[in-house]
Amino acid sequence: VLLAIGRDACTRNIGLQTIGVKINEKNGKVPVNDEEQTNVPYVYAIGDILDGKLELTPVAIQAGRLLAQRLYGGSSKKCDYINVPTTVFTPLEYGSCGYPEQKAIDEYGEQNLEVYHTLFWPLEWTVPGRDNNTCYAKVICNKQDNNRVIGLHVLGPNAGEVTQGFAAAIKCGLTKELLDETIGIHPTCAEVFTTMDITKSSGQDITQKGC
Repeated sequence: VLLAIGRDACTRNIGLQTIGVKINEKNGKVPVNDEEQTNVPYVYAIGDILDGKLELTPVAIQAGRLLAQRLYGGSSKKCDYINVPTTVFTPLEYGSCGYPEQKAIDEYGEQNLEVYHTLFWPLEWTVPGRDNNTCYAKVICNKQDNNRVIGLHVLGPNAGEVTQGFAAAIKCGLTKELLDETIGIHPTCAEVFTTMDITKSSGQDITQKGC
């Protein structure tokens, strides 16, 4: 990574103070409620400008579309800022959807969560003999809600493609039981989510011997 400096919110010189719209003085971003409404009721904000929200183009598009439908189409649907699939396109991709583990603990309490995880070995790594304990997968489940999956994370080849597929299932209320009942496509990286049985709390070894 050569540069990872983010974006600046250019909000200080566009007249927001004139109409009383508050911004976060630390970063210039705009706090909003769950309907993208600022502290001034007739002013809304969407996209990268939102304080505490993801800086992702598809999120801005979705939020804008839903806002327009609420304002002019009689809809009540709000943008889901939690179950957003995203990927870091590093040479070994990282994909995630839902809560990171620490945020899940903060939100639900560690005692109410079960975290399943494993290392795995992609098939295409077997011939060149690459390290079979580099790729990693994890699901975070809410024990108080039928072990519903509230976080999914994967580090490995094609993580973006894997995450995009599971994101739809998470939006539909995916549970650990449903994952376990899903027949995996062998030998794919995504298959690992259908066979996970080691919890972090157990302390068991998750290293792998083969694909």
